[in-house]
Amino acid sequence: MSTDGPDSERRRGPRSRSASRSQPPPPLRSRTPASRPGRVRRSPPSRWASTTVNNNLWGQDSGTGSQCVWDTSQNGDTIAWGTDYTWSGGQYNVKSYASSVLGWHWGWKVDKPRTELPVRVGDRRRIDTTWDFTVSSNPGVMNVAYDLWLHSKNNADWPDQPTDEVMIWLNRQGGAGPLGSKVGSVSLGGAMWDLYEGDIGWKVHSFVRVANTSRATLNMDDFLQALVRRNYLSNDKYVSGIEAGTEVFTGTGRVDTRAYSVDVG
Repeated sequence: MSTDGPDSERRRGPRSRSASRSQPPPPLRSRTPASRPGRVRRSPPSRWASTTVNNNLWGQDSGTGSQCVWDTSQNGDTIAWGTDYTWSGGQYNVKSYASSVLGWHWGWKVDKPRTELPVRVGDRRRIDTTWDFTVSSNPGVMNVAYDLWLHSKNNADWPDQPTDEVMIWLNRQGGAGPLGSKVGSVSLGGAMWDLYEGDIGWKVHSFVRVANTSRATLNMDDFLQALVRRNYLSNDKYVSGIEAGTEVFTGTGRVDTRAYSVDVG
């Protein structure tokens, strides 16, 4: 494990709450507590067992464009799905987060018997995931990332604002970067990650993989415990929702998930 100090340079440009270094800092935009219906090839959301694929166009009003999502296959607990998009305008704003959803989401309540969520951080239960995906060439400004939602109670309902959000960035393109400031680096799951801390009414903890990948096998609890050790997250928080998808700022591209699974131990 290695650590380093704050990095003030990462405060500029399109951010995910994301960032290039060449532009003046824009006003930050937080998530809206709702998903907007998107242009889809199937009526969303598509459901496999406990997982939902959601065409979440929460920031579409900041630009112009469209996005499709589709489900491809299911093999046991492993699913495949994809999305393509074209977005322009509002270069500093996320337009969408097409994603698979397990558990809580803005406007949705956790169905615990189907998801095994929520889980208390201090219980240190494994949250194993695998993800194999492809990103088209020249996909614009975007990322491919996990998004975990945490609450201070174990029965979060649809209107309850989270206390924490944990993002795990596997791939980023076009100068996209995380909200907040770099506070250190950590070795987890066989890779190096830069850690960023921000606040948009709830704490946003972002692990950004130093080298892009299109395949991951991770225990998400490793990331939660890394935050606990650094006093950025408390043991009495509950993981209510787990999402995996792509945030898009601008551009035209496609992301295909060839295989994705998550298992709450």
